[in-house]
Amino acid sequence: MYVVAGVTGHTGSVVAESLLQQGKPITVIVRSEEKARPWISKGAKAVLGSLEDADALTRALSGAAGAYLLTPPNIHAVDFVEERHQLTHSIARAVKNSGIEHVVVLSSIGAQHASGTGLIVGSHITESALGSAAKNLTVIRAGFFLENWEPALGAVQANGVLPTPLTPDRKIPMLATQDIGRVVAESLLSPARGRRIIELAGPRDYSPEDIASVLSSLLGREVRVQSLPPGAAAQMFKSFGATDDVARLFEEIYTGVNSGRVAYEDGSAEFRRGEITAEDALRGLLGQSSKAQAGA
Repeated sequence: MYVVAGVTGHTGSVVAESLLQQGKPITVIVRSEEKARPWISKGAKAVLGSLEDADALTRALSGAAGAYLLTPPNIHAVDFVEERHQLTHSIARAVKNSGIEHVVVLSSIGAQHASGTGLIVGSHITESALGSAAKNLTVIRAGFFLENWEPALGAVQANGVLPTPLTPDRKIPMLATQDIGRVVAESLLSPARGRRIIELAGPRDYSPEDIASVLSSLLGREVRVQSLPPGAAAQMFKSFGATDDVARLFEEIYTGVNSGRVAYEDGSAEFRRGEITAEDALRGLLGQSSKAQAGA
């Protein structure tokens, strides 16, 4: 049996679907019966709880062959680093006490650094905590999610402008979350011995100008990049309800990516590329956006 967290998000849902399609028994961790129902209807078991509840998580992990865990950022955290330490302490305690044989955890490029990477410092904290607690650990250090472009698609479709705090012509690792979920599922079924780090990117690296070019082709109109300062990211996330501390860390992420600090760790990990191109990922996002507008 495999335990999967984050099934209401992009990566966890792909992991769970992949395992179910291969006939593997899974247990999903969800916060409510409403979120559990779709997975139970597909043949999964469900545990109601949260990653913050170490005792409930210990029970969920006990007897499992492997688990996929992740620590999504809490934009409402007043002190993000302290909140990450508390969360990962809870998860690490559950991993150790359950005796689970193998854990796969979602991390990020740049997680080898303890500072200067914004919210990615949370991934560094998670890697450190689980590295001490797990019998066997696979760390998936993923690049920039192609799905992160989704909030900008409204501006793209309205006026042909792609706003971004990323350096327009700087190519960085980008990938679709579906590729992450697929690699996680593969890693669960071929467990690591000891600690394994997989650095994961898409079929090729892309710059914002590359993304604008892809969108131009898909939409049949010119799309140009609008370069924003990293501080614009802080203001945007504050408008979404982020605390001052979290907004500052979002700004630091973009500063770190633009400077090259948020990057892969040379020579210390297995490097893999996914299969889904920016064209395919963005085509899907545009399709979802059109359906949403039609239903509005």
